[in-house]
Amino acid sequence: MPEGDGATAKTQARRPFRWRPALRALHRDIGYLAVGLTFVYAVSGIAVNHIADWDPSFANFAREIPLEEPLPKDDVAAAARAQALADISGAPSDVYRSDDGILEITFDDRTLHVDEKGRRILEEGREPRVFLRAANWLHLNRGKEAWTYFADGYAMMLLLLACSGMFMLPGRKGLFGRGAFFVGIGIAAPLIYLAQAGGP
Repeated sequence: MPEGDGATAKTQARRPFRWRPALRALHRDIGYLAVGLTFVYAVSGIAVNHIADWDPSFANFAREIPLEEPLPKDDVAAAARAQALADISGAPSDVYRSDDGILEITFDDRTLHVDEKGRRILEEGREPRVFLRAANWLHLNRGKEAWTYFADGYAMMLLLLACSGMFMLPGRKGLFGRGAFFVGIGIAAPLIYLAQAGGP
């Protein structure tokens, strides 16, 4: 082996382990893994936070269907005809006359109000917000069992991201510089809110 090559090999062997680049690489890769779940949890978290103002999983709807011809006098037959006009499949859960004589046909997710005098059918119901319903189902751990382990793993990833993020940069921009200021704000914010709100 040439003398120069031997010196180069010894220099490489003595090179100390640089932990910050390794930490940055770990932080980067964990961040990539967390992107999908972060999107699900963040969007559904915002939606569920405002559950008093709206239903984050379902959207209400209403439509009017004109009744162009008289319905059969028998309520069951009339309900079947109204259901066909509304293009709804499946058996209704109930059929009855309300106090004002309107024929009510209820299903799991909608109700038909048949107003024969007004010659109209009013359909009211709710339909799922496809993405939000699934995201909320996951966020609230309705799946239990296997999803609990995914959720726990995601929580661990967030802890690793938080801890590794504090030590990625050295000097004044790191934890012992401006980083301490922002970490302090992040810790103080929930404590101040608890104090102001009177705690749980």
